[in-house]
Amino acid sequence: MRYVGSVYRPPSEARSLIVQVTFGCSHNTCAFCSMYKEKRFSIRPLEEVLADFREARQLYPQVEKIFLADGDALVRKAGELGTILDTIRELFPECGRVTCYASPDSVKIRTDGELQALRAKGLTMVYMGLESGCDAVLEKMKKGHDAAFIVEMGRKIRRNGIALSVTAITGLGGPTLLEKHAVETAAAFNAMDPEYIGMLTLMVEPGTPLFDWVRDGSFKLLTPVEDLRETRLLVEHLDSPGSVFRMNHASNYLALRGTLNGDRDAMLAAIDRAAADLSLLRPEEWRGL
Repeated sequence: MRYVGSVYRPPSEARSLIVQVTFGCSHNTCAFCSMYKEKRFSIRPLEEVLADFREARQLYPQVEKIFLADGDALVRKAGELGTILDTIRELFPECGRVTCYASPDSVKIRTDGELQALRAKGLTMVYMGLESGCDAVLEKMKKGHDAAFIVEMGRKIRRNGIALSVTAITGLGGPTLLEKHAVETAAAFNAMDPEYIGMLTLMVEPGTPLFDWVRDGSFKLLTPVEDLRETRLLVEHLDSPGSVFRMNHASNYLALRGTLNGDRDAMLAAIDRAAADLSLLRPEEWRGL
């Protein structure tokens, strides 16, 4: 098994076999993101990819989940992705789930027929970053698209039978856009109605434009209590009853998991308890969270 640079995966892929089918991220200009900076985006040679799967079959007696890395595997030619998925089915008949990251741009270039064919060959779910439903936040953070386009691409994934997991980031709008970020992000989730909603908490990474903005004072971070207030506002406005809501990332101030048609009240109560606990901390203690 050969890997180039740092490899990232969603929390739910912790026990997955990870094979790089592309290197890096095709966009890689988001102001908050420090991932994949040590490598330029490229398509990995197909034979290298297939060789890694053949080697993995020799190494692992049981592979139930596979994640196709890096940051935008769906951008690869549909025929080559089909070959990769055929190889997975042949080598790992026990595998029940194959997933990857997808950018809005890579979803756009795939036809409905291509997406349906990839689903038939075993691509069960894609992860896509919304980050925010607020266009002012998306523009500031150099996401590259407005919320309406990202929503449209999410709906395209779902209508072609592939499950969708979408993430957003609390705190990304700072104090000024706290309410708009929360309410409009909820509206974007509602419009997509994804199988999974994942919330991250903003982490400021050195080497990013956001790090410089925080350092020079042009971007203000939310306090932990403000972040949970934003989370509560978002959950209050969610109307996507088929979605599983998850906060299970290391960045989050508390862990939440539930469905919006049965667990909303319990999740809101948990947010309130966490906010009450955090409000007792002195500001200098926040840095340890």
